Amino acid sequence: MAEFNNIHSVTEMPEGDDAKRGFHHRMFLEPQEEKRSMKALVVKQAKKTCSCTPAKVKDCVFSFFPVLQWLPKYKLREYLLGDLMSGVIVGVLLVPQSIAYSLLAGQEPIYGLYTSFFASIIYFIFGTSRHISVGIFGVICLMVGQVVDREIQRAGYDLEPAALSVLTDTAAYVNTTISPGNRTSQKLLCDKSCYAITVGATMTFIAGVYQVAMGFFQVGFVSVYLSDSLLSGFVTGASFTILTSQAKYLLGLDIPRSSGIGSLIVTWINIFRNIHKSNICDVITSFLCFLVLIPAKELNEHFKSRLKAPVPVELVVIVAATLASHFGKLRETYGSSVAGHIPTGFLPPHPPDWDLVPNVALDAIPIAIIGFAITVSLSEMFAKKHGYSVKANQEMYAIGFCNIIPSFFHCFTTSAALAKTLVKESTGCRTQVSGLVTSLVILLVLLVIAPLFYSLQKCVLAVITIVNLRGALRKFKDLPKMWHLSRVDTVIWLVTMAASALISTEIGLLVGVCFSMLCVIFRTQRPEAPLLGWVAESETYESLSAYKNLQTKPGIVVFRFEAPLYYINKECFKSTLYKQTGVNPVWVKAAKKKAAKRMLREKEVDSGGNQTSISLDFVSEPLGFHTIVIDCCAVQFLDTAGIRTLREVCKDYKEIDVQVLLAQCNSSVRSSLIRGEFFKEGEDHLLFHSVHQAVDFALGTEGHSGTSASK
Repeated sequence: MAEFNNIHSVTEMPEGDDAKRGFHHRMFLEPQEEKRSMKALVVKQAKKTCSCTPAKVKDCVFSFFPVLQWLPKYKLREYLLGDLMSGVIVGVLLVPQSIAYSLLAGQEPIYGLYTSFFASIIYFIFGTSRHISVGIFGVICLMVGQVVDREIQRAGYDLEPAALSVLTDTAAYVNTTISPGNRTSQKLLCDKSCYAITVGATMTFIAGVYQVAMGFFQVGFVSVYLSDSLLSGFVTGASFTILTSQAKYLLGLDIPRSSGIGSLIVTWINIFRNIHKSNICDVITSFLCFLVLIPAKELNEHFKSRLKAPVPVELVVIVAATLASHFGKLRETYGSSVAGHIPTGFLPPHPPDWDLVPNVALDAIPIAIIGFAITVSLSEMFAKKHGYSVKANQEMYAIGFCNIIPSFFHCFTTSAALAKTLVKESTGCRTQVSGLVTSLVILLVLLVIAPLFYSLQKCVLAVITIVNLRGALRKFKDLPKMWHLSRVDTVIWLVTMAASALISTEIGLLVGVCFSMLCVIFRTQRPEAPLLGWVAESETYESLSAYKNLQTKPGIVVFRFEAPLYYINKECFKSTLYKQTGVNPVWVKAAKKKAAKRMLREKEVDSGGNQTSISLDFVSEPLGFHTIVIDCCAVQFLDTAGIRTLREVCKDYKEIDVQVLLAQCNSSVRSSLIRGEFFKEGEDHLLFHSVHQAVDFALGTEGHSGTSASK
């Protein structure tokens, strides 16, 4: 194999006038030793993994529980004030959002508070990012809520109102009268809210298992298929679905929540069909809340550099709306829908319902992927910004345990959230202690304050949810800039956004991933393939179509193919090469054969006619070049079809007296050519380290052949 690595730096030149071009020599590259067999690598890795030393156990424990590493080094005087301030502020903002997003997930408000509390504590123990805020995220809540609604319908809870009332009253009565030991009867008579959190917790457990498994098997590479434009389009499309799902609360309508394909359109149809039933009290309350929240949020953003902390306008609105609803008796007088009783303390832990696992296992996959992709990308972004490192696999463990453990405590799925992370960073957060402070604020609400929100109207919670979608919906303003930077990314954004909004969130994500991969394939299927010209007084060759004042060497065509050469684009490679050079060797050979046959026929009739001389002239008509140099610097790899295509091109051109030289092949391409037996004996001179060397060789060989012919 070594002889194929005799790649020319510049090849030996014959003696004579052309030797004045300089002395040319071969460059010998000695290949590295072959890697050990797969068996040896597996054995070595197994020994490394199975070995157990005190130092390794310590490293393993400290790696799995990062809190043991950074907490002993905590600088109390330097970090505590910033962590306290950011933790309290995020906690104050998180309380109303937790209650509001519970509706989005199809759950009672108390479960949103549970989720935020446990997620903050668990990430404090397992997380490696100092700044991200892990808790309730709108898109994840939407995906959970869609599955919860579907399972509730399957279980028969969406009955006629009278029947549902009887079922709920019976369940409530039995739940308070049966003995603690008779759990079977209690499970059978679980009411709608009880069954909803059972579904949510079971799916949360499965999603967490998936995330931990991805961390264990180190398959974080899955997130590379979720580009920034894809994720942004997905979140924006899901935001339309979130807005649609909350619209009925703004109007005080009691309509079933649509799910499945086209749920956004179906929901709006139902809203307009029932709009005459709108509750005027809820409509006015929603309008007033919008009137307060939107300007206040805008002012918060506009003056964020001057404010030490954002004004907790959401909490102010919730307190004011609760007081107005309570003392104005809006529920009793106008029939407004309110949050209802929110208990204090914690419910006893309960395992997921294993019978539900087959129903939700598939739905948990996109939720797990979106959750860890957003968490890992945010943690890496803020770590880079503040000059520290995070471990992607440990982040997957952290977000996985933030779902697995809370699923036993009546919680639903969580992930990092950008808006709260930005607030956390801007208010002085220094370490994960900020998350612990946030959980203590939520604990205070759970133990003392939660029942006071009984009279809070659901339309207020819907307004809070919708106002927090502003960031995702503002992405439309960035479209012109995105289009200017990359039209492909813009199309990916639009396709993913439209599919997520109009079809469904899960299918929208799948459509976005597939469309992104198709875009990559299409870009390699028809890549740029320019002819190159020489930059004077240098050894550089650049595109003739992109730059002026480039020179071409007589009789030499330099061609660059800017993509891998494989089965998808092999025909494109050949057709583009033939088009750029202006010569299709197959056609030239066919024309020569046709002319030769005509000559033979004419010789039989007349051996010296004028037509014969015309045919001879046609056969010997010059092509205008004698060498094609293919610049392979942009060819990352070859497959068997690519090797076969190169072999055919070289063979076809050789038959019409045109040599083909390859330049700037990387080691992967060279190895593929060697394994594919591309070179025949004595043809290893076809490879060159640079285009300039290949052109120099072509000029030398042509000069030598011209001298020999004249002699």
